[in-house]
Amino acid sequence: MGEKIRNGRGRSERPAALTTLVRERISILLSLAEKELKLHPKRSKRYVELVRKLAKRYNVRLPRSEKLRFCKKCDSPLIPGATVTVRLVPREKFIYYKCKCGEVRKVPYRRKA
Repeated sequence: MGEKIRNGRGRSERPAALTTLVRERISILLSLAEKELKLHPKRSKRYVELVRKLAKRYNVRLPRSEKLRFCKKCDSPLIPGATVTVRLVPREKFIYYKCKCGEVRKVPYRRKA
């Protein structure tokens, strides 16, 4: 039996250039989703779906700042005042994001050092 020839990368690793390209696409799609929300809400949801699909397919982890830009349940972009209500609870040290679909996300405060 012949041996498998490996290219030096592991099974799930991708070239760095591909990863940076996917990250750029993700940021572009998220900004487009926020711009299109008022005129075309279905289109903005589709952009968020594409972001999640790209991240999953290419095994790219989304940064925290980008994860907080959309709802995991309904895939709508989270814009304060339009699609999300933001509550600060200082005693509990959490920020509550409540989407229009009813999903609540609880994010802890992070103090800058």
